[in-house]
Amino acid sequence: MSKAGHNRVMTGAECLADMLAGYDVTHVFMVPAVVRKTFAEMETRTSIKRLHVHSEATAAYMADGYARASGKPGICMAQVIGALNLAAGLRDAWLAHSPVIAITGGRDPKTKFRKVYQEIDDVPAFEPVTKFNATVDDVSRFPDMIRQAFRVATTGTPGPVHLQFRGNEGQLDQESAEIEPLVEPQFARVPPFRPMADEASIRRALEIMQAAERPVIVAGGGVRASGARDELVALAEALQIPVVTSLNGKDTIPGTHPLSIGVVGSYSRESANRLVTQADLVVFVGTETGGMTTHFWAVPKIGTPAIQIDIEPENIGRNYPLQAAVNGDAKMVLARMVALADRKTAAKRNAWVAQAQGLVAEWRAKYKDALTSNAVPIRPERLCGELTRIVPDDAIVVVDTGHAGMWMGGMYDLRTPGQSYMRSAGHLGWAFPAALGAKCAVPNRPVVTFTGDAGFWYHIGDIATAARWGINTVTVVNNNGGGNQSKRGFDRAYGGQQTEQARELWTFSKVNFAAIAENMGAMGIRVEKPGDLEGAMAKALAAKRPVIIDVVTDIDALAPVAFG
Repeated sequence: MSKAGHNRVMTGAECLADMLAGYDVTHVFMVPAVVRKTFAEMETRTSIKRLHVHSEATAAYMADGYARASGKPGICMAQVIGALNLAAGLRDAWLAHSPVIAITGGRDPKTKFRKVYQEIDDVPAFEPVTKFNATVDDVSRFPDMIRQAFRVATTGTPGPVHLQFRGNEGQLDQESAEIEPLVEPQFARVPPFRPMADEASIRRALEIMQAAERPVIVAGGGVRASGARDELVALAEALQIPVVTSLNGKDTIPGTHPLSIGVVGSYSRESANRLVTQADLVVFVGTETGGMTTHFWAVPKIGTPAIQIDIEPENIGRNYPLQAAVNGDAKMVLARMVALADRKTAAKRNAWVAQAQGLVAEWRAKYKDALTSNAVPIRPERLCGELTRIVPDDAIVVVDTGHAGMWMGGMYDLRTPGQSYMRSAGHLGWAFPAALGAKCAVPNRPVVTFTGDAGFWYHIGDIATAARWGINTVTVVNNNGGGNQSKRGFDRAYGGQQTEQARELWTFSKVNFAAIAENMGAMGIRVEKPGDLEGAMAKALAAKRPVIIDVVTDIDALAPVAFG
């Protein structure tokens, strides 16, 4: 905690500006008008950039991307009439356990229930998507409530927080009181605490792992949040245990590592699902064992011997009966396991590791032609294969859900430990604005977005945001003229033969996004042949403005369904 001084008379705006700066906030994403006085104070008191964006959902998604890329809470804001949109935008941060702090305006007690223009009680809307949801009705509460927001967002399993300031635009910040902008820097990033599990539980879990002949580690987003990737890989190497990941944990281990088998679950790689179904022990690390990661609890089947390591007690054993449970920070627990590991037990798993590598080899052989296809329109597999090869070694790759998540989850590999991967937890259209937020957080790293035309349409207006604020990301649009993830569902609905009217429900007009990008102040590059992808990426990475690479792909190419 920063050194306590003395209370002095100051406005809420001065206090909020000083405290956000004290917590090392560099950007605030907002739709006006909200806490205007605070923004004026930021201009003279801080170096915080105040980004006006084109929708409340964009503000939330940008704050989310900022938080995931940096580990620092992302800040988003909206006035009372936009608050419900902001709450909807927090759903992805909630599902992905991202520390986002939302600040909104709220109703004034003097005019409640009198039908003031735009008056809606939106506090309940934030309840399902936040860890802490509170009103700030007196300016004297600014210091303790802001500190609480940072504490809650970053501790335990991280997640969103909402503070509603009195006044439709949060005008409470204009009032004054004797207050002190006290800051607790410990809560400026994730994780502020690293609780250690009890030694007995660690040793028990390790003994079971060392006794297993066919164990597999399932690494989730908690590994990423804990910064435990090195420790997890070190343990896997020490005991020779293959590693599969959730989508949220995809960057735990490079796809080129000999123990890396791929993403498991619904949006997955076949080799990972096949391996997990053959395991005699599944070690869940930093994953809630939810439906996507387990393909709705079929991979592995419930009853498979399992161990779970998690910082959140309520996650442990939620979906699988456990032989051992370890409650603690992943980095601390895994580091202790590495120190205690009996490396002599690794030899018993030589055949198992060879079997796992064989499954990966089979997968690569199965998709080799598609990953290297010269077909026109371009195959999405080839697009993913090219990105594996040409994305920079220190890049952050940000991926949408739906078909984009399926293609990249299964077909794209990270080559180096320096590459990062962030994915939508369920909201199509999230990736483009989230990537803008990520670039704000780490401006010196390349940020490459992968989305489809269905996803890109959601927030296409924020091309102008990127151009206006100089947020120089590279956005790759898998443009097939439709949302063809829906094709199978409509096939089933229509008994296998769709009508033309049915196809209208999931196909779009053909659009040149590169031309739209140029008209909105960004660079646009259109790619129609797979051999042009590498040159387009090189040109995009060298540009000093945001770039949209519009890749024309085959609408009949459907991502493989999950094995299992």
